Amino acid sequence: MNSRKIVLAVFAGCVLLSSCRCQRNSERLDSADENRRVVRRVVDEAWNSGNVAVIDELLSPDYVLHIPSREEGVDREGYRVAINMYRAALSEFRLAIDEMIVNEDRVITRWTISGTHRGPYMGLTPTDKPITLAGISIRRIEGGKIAEEWVASDMLGLMQQMGAVPVPGQGGQ
Repeated sequence: MNSRKIVLAVFAGCVLLSSCRCQRNSERLDSADENRRVVRRVVDEAWNSGNVAVIDELLSPDYVLHIPSREEGVDREGYRVAINMYRAALSEFRLAIDEMIVNEDRVITRWTISGTHRGPYMGLTPTDKPITLAGISIRRIEGGKIAEEWVASDMLGLMQQMGAVPVPGQGGQ
């Protein structure tokens, strides 16, 4: 085989290999975009608009929410209850995504909930105080639905803002 044929064969092989890589990368980008859309929809439609019916479409039937303070996970119905509880306790409720990172089947969000404490929350009397709650969620997407989620949030800070726990250095100790 002469050198020209070898060069052409190598070039053709590189083009074919590059084409395969581009297709795989394109599929990953499509999947990442779809996963990003699922998470944005659950935030925008369920949390911010209060449309908890969309949960059946966006969360898998065997969905589990893992929270550090609970041994057992929370299912889809518990997720609905949480959304309704926060929205009832906080007027002007807003969940903002501060940052989103997508890595294969995982979507990580750093978020902030804000509102005014005008309704009962976990037995606490409304304070009419503005509150913010910062947190991070890691969601695993499977088959276009959120299958599993891990959440860590500043619940101590929330309880301090609502007056349930004293803030160090601000009296009441």
